[in-house]
Amino acid sequence: MEVIEAMRGRASTRAFLEKPVTKETIESVLEAARWAPSGGNTQPWEVAVVAGEAKQKIGDLMIEALRSGDRGKADYQYYAHRFPEPYQTRRFACGMALYDSLGIERTDKKARSSQWEKNYHGFGAPVELYFFIDEALEQGSWIDCGMFIQNVMLAARSFELETCPQAALAEYPDIVREVLGVPFEKKLICGVALGYPLREASVNGYRTEREEVGGFTKWYGL
Repeated sequence: MEVIEAMRGRASTRAFLEKPVTKETIESVLEAARWAPSGGNTQPWEVAVVAGEAKQKIGDLMIEALRSGDRGKADYQYYAHRFPEPYQTRRFACGMALYDSLGIERTDKKARSSQWEKNYHGFGAPVELYFFIDEALEQGSWIDCGMFIQNVMLAARSFELETCPQAALAEYPDIVREVLGVPFEKKLICGVALGYPLREASVNGYRTEREEVGGFTKWYGL
């Protein structure tokens, strides 16, 4: 798949086929992604590939925690406490598009909660990738990890796979570390659901808008 086509066609997938992804395929994706840039070639990313019983257990424990009233405590603050414009409008439109594609009304709290819980099982994807970084590293290394994660998502498309990057999978980092035996000093950045997409699913058919280049770019000397 051509690079620009892969970038333009990438979208968060929330319905997957019940088709396993082989270890060899995942290794090929990571082999391509590992060429991401990093400051001083530090390569700060660490990946846990999770499937089967471990994946099911993590999801079950997260849902159990949520239902008990535990809202989780991520290793870092992902979202702003308050979104100024235009960010709040964009975020609201994104949520509305998602639930509209599922036919879920804004007032249907039960259906919305049920849909939200699907986050914790990666929307049925057979594989979840959890991305960690050493706590000793600073913000620049987190940027490096972001570029690596993007490489993973783009490389996956070359193997007819799709992904969904999920902050929700990082809401309960202690659960993930405990189940996988990951040391506490490894901080959880996010999870990414990985699998073969169920393309005809309505939730996979909607698309969010993107700002035109002129809306976010200023030119100097050109």
